[in-house]
Amino acid sequence: MFSFSRREFCKIAGTQAAALGLLTTGALKLRANPLGMPIGCQTWPVRDMIAKDFPGTLKHLAAAGFKSIELCSPVGYSDNGFGGLAKYKGSELKQMISDAGLSCVSSHFGIDELRKNQEDRIAWAKDVGLTQMLVPSLDGPKTPTMDDVKRAAEEYNKMGERAAQAGIQQGLHNEEFELSKVDGKRTYDVLLELLDPKLVKFQFQVSTVSEGYDAAEYFTKYPGRFVSMHVQGWDASAKKIVAVGKDTLDWHKIFSTAKTGGIKNYFVEMNLDMMKASVPYLRNLKV
Repeated sequence: MFSFSRREFCKIAGTQAAALGLLTTGALKLRANPLGMPIGCQTWPVRDMIAKDFPGTLKHLAAAGFKSIELCSPVGYSDNGFGGLAKYKGSELKQMISDAGLSCVSSHFGIDELRKNQEDRIAWAKDVGLTQMLVPSLDGPKTPTMDDVKRAAEEYNKMGERAAQAGIQQGLHNEEFELSKVDGKRTYDVLLELLDPKLVKFQFQVSTVSEGYDAAEYFTKYPGRFVSMHVQGWDASAKKIVAVGKDTLDWHKIFSTAKTGGIKNYFVEMNLDMMKASVPYLRNLKV
């Protein structure tokens, strides 16, 4: 059993052809996206395109059928294709996204950049029009002690409090540290107990099903604790990420329980061809 971090998605072999039907605008409006939420995508998989042409990338994503995006901070992700966005003011980025017919309320930030100057990053987030600030991981040790986990949670609760005072929801993804074990328990579960539900929400990585983290199970067990999710199709027999709808996951159940979990938005995150191929299925999925 294994899972994939964001850095590994773009290395996964195999592509899916996009099967976007020829639909009229009126017909599109009649189709109900899951929970009535716009189909979103994370921009990490297209970071190389963003580094070369941000406006062009936005138009490409909009043409593929996406309605919203989740950014990565030009400070925390400066070496991963997003550094070039720093030349724009937050308000300029907001306008560019809007001009492409997209919306953006969420972005990932590195925990280190928040440690150094959270106030500045909050100011940038508000200029862009964000309401959610996520970190991929609290970056604790691979084999943490309970004290390590408690310290990480205490620090992030304080960050969540500062964000809340500015009208921003602080959130936590689940990467390497969160998928570790501590005192025989899942570190992720311990963090759900230690982090203040009023200050910190969670963003669930659906592909962690490869390590036994079932999205529907978590949404049901921890109602209201989640703000969003990263969507990947998973083929259990082949043990690999595939386009949504070409997989073995029960998406009706995942999205139905996502409402209980508190999900406000979701972002498809795979290589570009797989993301495109996921749009028709999500567009037709009724929950």
